[in-house]
Amino acid sequence: MARRYFSPKSTYESLHADRNNIQGYFIEPTVFVDVDPTSEIHCEEIFGPVSVVKSFKTEEEVIALSNNTDFGLMAGVFTQDINKALRIASEFESGMVGVNCISLMMMNAPFGGVKESGQGREGGIHALRAFTDPKTIMVNMSYK
Repeated sequence: MARRYFSPKSTYESLHADRNNIQGYFIEPTVFVDVDPTSEIHCEEIFGPVSVVKSFKTEEEVIALSNNTDFGLMAGVFTQDINKALRIASEFESGMVGVNCISLMMMNAPFGGVKESGQGREGGIHALRAFTDPKTIMVNMSYK
């Protein structure tokens, strides 16, 4: 089912499953397409079962679109070309980048964002470093 949304800044369309038979409180998984890159839904960090899908023509264009935000928790690259995936992943201003996946978390891998999406890392040795304050103490053993 598709719905067209209008806001003062932009018009966009969402695609989501029709769940008329489900009762209770939930947010339907929603994909937003043809979103203005200056709109709130494109520029803000959204938590929930939502995604914004934007087409692009060049790698430079998608990198510029992706990095033109104050947030940077997670990014994803989907391609069969591993060289392209690694090249683009290294250019994203994001704390984590999934290649052919998103939101895959491993407890021993650092987890965290950049910009306004967080400071520091959780998981693995990076988490321990976040909660410790190293100090160097020097002792002159020949002092009299």
